[in-house]
Amino acid sequence: TDSTLKTKSAKVAQIPNFTWFDTAAKVPTLTTYLADAKSMQTGSTKMIVQIVIYDLPNRDCHAKASNGEYLIANDGVNKYKAYIDAISTAITAYPDVRVVAVYEPDSLANLVTNMSDSNCANAHDAYLTCATYALSKLVQCNIWLYLDAGHAGWLGWASNQDPAAQLFAQVYKSATPNRVRGLATNVANYNALHADTPDPITSGDPCVDELSYAQAMSPRLTSYGFPANFIVDQGRSGVQNIRNAWGDWCNIKGAGFGMHPTTSTPDSIIDAIVWVKPGGECDGTSNSSSSRYDSTCSLSDAKQPAPEAGTWFEAYFEDLVNNANPAL
Repeated sequence: TDSTLKTKSAKVAQIPNFTWFDTAAKVPTLTTYLADAKSMQTGSTKMIVQIVIYDLPNRDCHAKASNGEYLIANDGVNKYKAYIDAISTAITAYPDVRVVAVYEPDSLANLVTNMSDSNCANAHDAYLTCATYALSKLVQCNIWLYLDAGHAGWLGWASNQDPAAQLFAQVYKSATPNRVRGLATNVANYNALHADTPDPITSGDPCVDELSYAQAMSPRLTSYGFPANFIVDQGRSGVQNIRNAWGDWCNIKGAGFGMHPTTSTPDSIIDAIVWVKPGGECDGTSNSSSSRYDSTCSLSDAKQPAPEAGTWFEAYFEDLVNNANPAL
């Protein structure tokens, strides 16, 4: 009913955003997106379909809010392979439509830092098996893959950089040739691309923003034989200094839509600024009785009450619109 909010909200629909395939049931719609993109192409102008591959068995092993549909113990690896096969088939059918894919947010990063969690330790081998399979199947000449690499406040710490680079290189070399272009950072997070004044929560981390994280990782990745190119999610990074701790990730209060997607970036190692996380989709529920409840979603810097992860959170979307920087 607010005409100004309505006008601003309509502008969000015109900003390119990645589409998440977080269940196998959604994969048939990929064909629709690809067909639509093909119909829009004229002459030598190519359309890009942006997707997120996100359905690992025992997904998000160190959090509860975004647990997936497959379990390793219930033939999850083979079910995941079928999921990848379906994505591969759809992409193969549209060779003249370009596809950029972010591969499995949080998965490999968890294998770097959270192996003391038995859930992650038990998922380690399956994650790597699934990643190798995905890289071996998604080899079409019209796809470019970016492995998810967490963010500056996760793998940017000095002690995490080298183990992370080694793991990414291990995965990269497990299936060659492949179509991996580089890494995706800050997916569904709130970090600045370049912070003029570092957020106090970054104290002690040599990487205070996503630019410094990419620049720190680049030589390490190169030394291990991994292509050091990046895309950076800025979809919800319009407002800074709003978290109590860098590890807080759930529906952060005061957030706003951020820098719009562009290939004009501050360093050539960054291919593009993108919007990966759909701004209106909830990070996780604040309902402590829910089976997918994560206590992070009840912290003082998390907007509440919040619905289940992945469902529409209208009040949060309106905040993102009103707090957008640049303004919509």
